[in-house]
Amino acid sequence: MHAEFPDFRLGNVLATSFTGTLSERHGNAVERIPTPHRLIDWLAANGLAVTSCTTAQLELARELRESIHAAATATAIQDALPASALQVINDCSVQGLASAVLTPEGKRRWLLGSASCVEDALSVIAADAISIVAGERDGKLALCASPTCLAAFFDTSQSRTRRWCDMNTCGNRQKKARFNANQRKNPRSAE
Repeated sequence: MHAEFPDFRLGNVLATSFTGTLSERHGNAVERIPTPHRLIDWLAANGLAVTSCTTAQLELARELRESIHAAATATAIQDALPASALQVINDCSVQGLASAVLTPEGKRRWLLGSASCVEDALSVIAADAISIVAGERDGKLALCASPTCLAAFFDTSQSRTRRWCDMNTCGNRQKKARFNANQRKNPRSAE
């Protein structure tokens, strides 16, 4: 029997999508990978299928997630990168045995060293984090404007002025709150 889990938020950037497996960090936090099996599901949804995951591997994944979040946040606010976060990201990056291969359709796919090696999958995520924190990709790290969220996201909009990690969640919530506040101030404007 499977418990109900919150949906994954799958973005275009692997590393920041991974940090989104814990959302509303400054409100009522929502853990989207509470069990080893749920991490397997998230990895599969992101093209990094593994067949098994231990509790220790889940803990390593969460440690990497929080390290990426710390490094991305520091980058977004132009602060020094935390040494402990860098250590975890770098260690995860070098531990894995993943290789990029081309599909017949000309797409990149990752081959993991073994079907059960979560560390291989985490090395791909760590390498992705390194590329965005190092500024190698076209875009910039930013923080969600929602005070309960503050998720790091990779802004690839043309103007680099995106405010929300996800318009359908945080952005929509802010729009509703503004609308409701305006309705309370001007109750007749709705007539």
